[in-house]
Amino acid sequence: MAETRESFGDALTRPFWDAATRHELLIQHCDACGRHQFYPRAFCRFCHAAAVTWVKASGRGVVYSLTRIWHSDDPAQPAPYINALVELDEGPRFFTTLLACAERIGQRVRVAWRDRADAPPLPVFEAAEEPA
Repeated sequence: MAETRESFGDALTRPFWDAATRHELLIQHCDACGRHQFYPRAFCRFCHAAAVTWVKASGRGVVYSLTRIWHSDDPAQPAPYINALVELDEGPRFFTTLLACAERIGQRVRVAWRDRADAPPLPVFEAAEEPA
């Protein structure tokens, strides 16, 4: 059975995908130790408490690492494109795709969204206009 926008993900990841349909980036926050985490887990990866809740992330961060992909078998993602680890301002690192305007390690970025016809939008990142 194909996933639809209404039923995407499993019980653990559904809050993330539901928020993505609203173009909101959610990560988990531990109510016990106060740290943030991503990818979703049923417990805190730092203190192992079960008291994790979903919170809206700022959607801002810095490019931690990147690689340019030169060949693609996916028509929805033609090459070349850039995959990266973005370190969110809240702490977790997020594996994503960078838009062409963000191509340097250490560059400030912000979340953008790639809409898809058969699934919720994907968070991608673009260069951020930071105040001077």
